Amino acid sequence: MARGLSVMFVGSLLLMFLGICRASRVGVCYGRNADDLPTPEKAVQLIQMHNIKYVRIYDSNIQVLKAFANTGIELMVGIPNSDLLSFSQFQSNANTWLKNSLLPYYPATKITYITVGAELTEAPNSTSALVVSAMQNVLTALKKAGLHKRIKVSSTHSLGVLSRSFPPSAGAFNSRHASFLKPMLEFLAENQSPFMIDLYPYYAYRDSTTNVSLDYAIFEASSEVIDPNTGLLYTNMFDAQLDAINYALMALNFKTINIMVTETGWPSKGSPKETAATPDNAQTYNTNLIRHVINDTGTPAKPGAAVDVYVFSLFNENRKPGLESERNWGLFFPDQTSVYNLDFTGKGVVDMPAGGNTTGSNGTWCIASPSASEPDLQNALSWACGSGNVDCSAIQPSQPCFEPDNLASHASYAFNNYYQQNGATDIACSFGGVGVRTNKNPSYDNCVYATAGGKKAIASNATATPSKTSSSSPQRSYRWTQHLLMAFPLFLLVPF
Repeated sequence: MARGLSVMFVGSLLLMFLGICRASRVGVCYGRNADDLPTPEKAVQLIQMHNIKYVRIYDSNIQVLKAFANTGIELMVGIPNSDLLSFSQFQSNANTWLKNSLLPYYPATKITYITVGAELTEAPNSTSALVVSAMQNVLTALKKAGLHKRIKVSSTHSLGVLSRSFPPSAGAFNSRHASFLKPMLEFLAENQSPFMIDLYPYYAYRDSTTNVSLDYAIFEASSEVIDPNTGLLYTNMFDAQLDAINYALMALNFKTINIMVTETGWPSKGSPKETAATPDNAQTYNTNLIRHVINDTGTPAKPGAAVDVYVFSLFNENRKPGLESERNWGLFFPDQTSVYNLDFTGKGVVDMPAGGNTTGSNGTWCIASPSASEPDLQNALSWACGSGNVDCSAIQPSQPCFEPDNLASHASYAFNNYYQQNGATDIACSFGGVGVRTNKNPSYDNCVYATAGGKKAIASNATATPSKTSSSSPQRSYRWTQHLLMAFPLFLLVPF
């Protein structure tokens, strides 16, 4: 009997350990509040090319759901605040939505999360009062379909859900939101769903530049911030914000609820007063963020704990209201070219070229990685010869680069063409991790590989097809920054 209990105990510890050691994931938010975006099909090709496996959308648009079919990409879909009333009033509305909007495309489209409402603390109280009943009705619909264990239900929040966030150990939920927060947290704990939060160190810095250093906001600090209650040291704003949520949950005894960051990022352009909104700062923040997450660093309060993070956003969105920065959070321009270089694997070294462009290859070429899988190579090759606007005629039958007739050779030729005509930068040879740079000229016989400035290096002219639909995240609210670092003590900055 004792031996049996011992085995059960060890088994429980093992399961707990495996849960703690789950690898963190990085995804991207695909907002569509613009009139100049590529079609969902081309957007998905771009996502695949960069080997992004997790995507958040803000609705359940049929065209978008179809575009993600059979890609293996895990998709988070959303129910907007405007639909909460109908979802909360009648179970039949949730049943009908699931039947008509999701089930026809599942499981070919790999839906894993449904967000019911978004940033409700910034919405009228009447809206937040509807969210838990709407979540429960969506869950009931999933249970009837036998999908409640495969698709998790939650809702997203801004940091305005807290009344206090500094020091992190004093993190506390705002009592004004208790009427919907307490039952929501009980729902999340009971159904093993994550608490979803949108974190923006950019706003903390922009709205309090005298108290928050830019380096601290973009993971580049050469000093630490001490939490006076715990003695924990913080080297970046992201961890401090995340731990404020951790402590707020622990204060209410919801220690088992995992946290998921459903939006974070940095704008590359802003109004004249938004001086920190630059491509360099955006690149630095997102590069360091991805490395921080992929390395499973965790936070000072929860070292090594996995946290999934979604970077906002895939494209610049020209119809978003507000300051100039609101329209410039994208990783890509609508023509699918990069706003700045970004390595989604968290492993590469990405440098910002002077002036934002690199015009020479410096005697380097881009070829297919010998360790790349055939499916990944095929996806990257299809993108390069399609949306990437590469001239792939030389690898067609009877053409000089057709032989050897194999995927690696054809992909190498296409990768190099794209690499040379897009500035010969690290990111131009990424292809989701299946491209590698080489100093050895891969040309052979009559097959000549292009070099930047050479005759075969043709400038890219990718065009975009406007999307007929537009949907994105709610405009981010800034009110929470008023209390974000209330009495932030600069004397707690301690040099390394």
